[in-house]
Amino acid sequence: MKERLRHWMSGRYGMDKFGQFINIAAMIVLILGILFSELLVSIAFAAVLYQNFRMFSRKTGARSRENLAFISMQRRLKARFQSAGQQTRQRKTHRFYRCPSCKQQLRVPKGKGQIRLTCPNCKTQFERKS
Repeated sequence: MKERLRHWMSGRYGMDKFGQFINIAAMIVLILGILFSELLVSIAFAAVLYQNFRMFSRKTGARSRENLAFISMQRRLKARFQSAGQQTRQRKTHRFYRCPSCKQQLRVPKGKGQIRLTCPNCKTQFERKS
């Protein structure tokens, strides 16, 4: 039986990080749906069906691209939250500004008065109060 299942799954995509995320999100939405709304239960059911479609798909290239897009988005969100956490921890000693031309973030120590900032990325100069 185990060998038949292994043979049937050969050439199929299987489970990945995006699939795990879909399963966890479906479980959370299912619990909320049981408590609040039948619409959420049907959304959770649709998410589980989509995850099963991905897992049993033979188009491994397309599923791999979906997974890479998910991982990329996850990294960007994680970096954004980490950056916001660092800014929160350093708010007593530093000010944070964005370059007006390239939007690069700059960190400046507080209490220096009016200063001229030079963006390390595009070399634009602008004045701000620290």
